[in-house]
Amino acid sequence: MAQKEISSGLKTALEMGPILAFFGAYIWLKDEIFTIGGTPYEGFIVVTAGFIPVFLLATGILWKLTGHLSRMQAVTAVLIVVFGGLSVWLNDERFFKMKPTLIYLLFGGALAIGLMRGESWLRSVMEGVMPLQDEGWMILTRRVMMLFFGLALLNEIIWRTMSTETWVYFKTFGLTAAIVLFFITQGGLFKTYGIEEDEGKGAS
Repeated sequence: MAQKEISSGLKTALEMGPILAFFGAYIWLKDEIFTIGGTPYEGFIVVTAGFIPVFLLATGILWKLTGHLSRMQAVTAVLIVVFGGLSVWLNDERFFKMKPTLIYLLFGGALAIGLMRGESWLRSVMEGVMPLQDEGWMILTRRVMMLFFGLALLNEIIWRTMSTETWVYFKTFGLTAAIVLFFITQGGLFKTYGIEEDEGKGAS
């Protein structure tokens, strides 16, 4: 299926909608206990159970509309199903809280393998968004790799030492803010190694 463009607003809604819905549902149900089949489930577990199909539905719609899912999106969907499912099945919230750690370790590890091969695997994902010179891609890839490892460590510290509510706020807003802030601080790199569109067309 050919890849198709959709509006940035719709794309953002499909990507962020399930996360914001999870946050809102958790705030609403966090103090509730639900007894299902004789087993008590805290609100966090019930919200996690609802989040999985909502996330998969949004991902499926995105795939249907664009004809494409990145490897990052596909891996994230699989890990949400696996770790969210384990949390619900075992009635243990820790598995779902571990998910961001594993996601960031996998992505950081993949970038590290590419760097050891002298390649920027980040380039294959983001080249259409920000054209850079080869050296710029290698520098950015090293920085993003360290960002992912740092976020994995931070997630472990927060979920293991702080309350579930604190972790939900961190997962919903903190991780996104950290990634946005990181790319804002890369302005100097983009300016130094960026490739102008006219220049790229002329070179071709």
